[in-house]
Amino acid sequence: MVNVYYDADADLGLLNGKTIGIIGYGSQGHAHALNLHDNGQKVLVGLYPDSKSRAVAEAAGLEVADVPEVAARADVLMVLIPDHIQGGIYREQIAPNLRSGSALMFAHGFSIHYGEVKPPPDVDVMMIAPKAPGHRMRELFQQGIGVPCLLAVHQDATSHAKEIALAYAKGVGATNAGVLETTFKFETESDLFGEQTVLCGGVTELVKAAFDTLVEGGYPPEIAYFECLHELKMIVDLMYQGGFSYMRFSVSDTAEYGDLTRGPRVIDEHVRENMRKVLADIQDGSFAREWIAENDEGRKRFLPLREAAQTSQIEEVGKRLRAMMPWMDPK
Repeated sequence: MVNVYYDADADLGLLNGKTIGIIGYGSQGHAHALNLHDNGQKVLVGLYPDSKSRAVAEAAGLEVADVPEVAARADVLMVLIPDHIQGGIYREQIAPNLRSGSALMFAHGFSIHYGEVKPPPDVDVMMIAPKAPGHRMRELFQQGIGVPCLLAVHQDATSHAKEIALAYAKGVGATNAGVLETTFKFETESDLFGEQTVLCGGVTELVKAAFDTLVEGGYPPEIAYFECLHELKMIVDLMYQGGFSYMRFSVSDTAEYGDLTRGPRVIDEHVRENMRKVLADIQDGSFAREWIAENDEGRKRFLPLREAAQTSQIEEVGKRLRAMMPWMDPK
């Protein structure tokens, strides 16, 4: 069992008098900055000079400065920019300005685990990784609920890294929901694996394969869309609420029997072996090196793949059908 921490385990007072620098103001950045600000903390947002987010952050009542200045002034610095640019920004703008005894924090372990960021030995290095997108993190904070998060300490130069990380977690509202202790290795590798095999890659390919199979079998694409994608939310919500058993309790016996007998035929040993290979690529750094190289070379593979996915038949059908359901606030 992992250690789990709550409000009573964290002392927000440890952040009193400290400046918390937030590098980035995207999905995670805005949520961290605003939650900390609402909890009475001194927050300084670091952005590049021409960032459109500067005006947005300032309109929300936050102080904004260039990244090097924020790095120099911050006692606690949280890096919330995309993984593939963290290494360059760190080396050029953050590292020359880090102060001894300060804390360097991340919401994902990628850059530390794969060596894109190599901190000096005289700073604390921690992770607070919320398990929700930033907008959801902000919404639940405002409702007084909070989202669970993961905590890890990579380097404890001051002997207080864990306590500071817990205080930060309390500041963003996470200790209200629970903070699970882990390591940078476990968080990074399990997070990438979950994204690639289930949450993003696995689910989208499974849905698309099922959709294509029905359409190839002569079924109308609109019907295929509803059966293979639209109803997925209901099933995921049931699993989220009560696990597989609650989902199976809630559907028909016909659906449950088909689940238990046909599911293993679709997700067979061949699929499991592919998952093991995906995990191996993550563990040995192959995926990280591929992703960094992809960005360094101008995203020559990624951008065409994105374009093809965005213009696929299932996406076009979905746009038409979602337009008929304005209550869903289609994107």
